[in-house]
Amino acid sequence: MIRSRDVRTVANLGVACALTAFLGACGSMSLTGPTPAAAPEPGVAPEMPATIRADELVGRWGLASFQDPKDRARTEAAAKGQCKNPYVIGAGSHGGVIMHLADQATPQELDLKGSPSGKNYIGPAGPAGGDQDREVVSFDGRVMVTRFLDKDAATRYGNMVYVRCAPHA
Repeated sequence: MIRSRDVRTVANLGVACALTAFLGACGSMSLTGPTPAAAPEPGVAPEMPATIRADELVGRWGLASFQDPKDRARTEAAAKGQCKNPYVIGAGSHGGVIMHLADQATPQELDLKGSPSGKNYIGPAGPAGGDQDREVVSFDGRVMVTRFLDKDAATRYGNMVYVRCAPHA
């Protein structure tokens, strides 16, 4: 025997299920017409190769820095004088260079990265122009000038001038 209370419970559950399905469908409907498709999220720019190769940077370098651009020539001479105690840029195992990040005691492999604007960067893996990257301001094969992108590091370190040391005789 079916009691009216059981029928009422089943009917209430059926109505609740129907309302749930109806309300779920309402989320995808609009009374004012079709909703525009969501704009695609901007993608990360594809990685670009740098115009400087890692093997061009590997070697011994004199290192100094300047804040004021008019001190650049004097700083290049000071960097050349540092070749008796050179900064060594090594070859990385994955095609990068072994250098220090700002405020890091241990050097690590850093990538050379290009950008659509033509600028070159040296930094950890990731998109060019990251906070830990340094921009290669100039490079002629003999002298390289870099500047950290992080404002605090850029203020403390200034423009880093690397002058290639003569090879050992």
